[in-house]
Amino acid sequence: MRIAIGSDHAGFKIRTALSKWSRTQGHEIHEFGAQSEEPYDYPDAADEVAHALLAGRDDQGILVCGTGVGMSIR
Repeated sequence: MRIAIGSDHAGFKIRTALSKWSRTQGHEIHEFGAQSEEPYDYPDAADEVAHALLAGRDDQGILVCGTGVGMSIR
């Protein structure tokens, strides 16, 4: 399965760990959003994942942010 995983800076470490584990399970992972723990806005990461899904480049999307609240309402 092709999975798009996006995060803001607060979810960067979780996204990295989740991506690594998902690859061990045989999934093709595409990461979006923060490239470090430097500030990065969660709406931008959510938009990148949404565009990948709408374009058919990925089958599923996972969004991670510091609290989970922002991504759930985006």
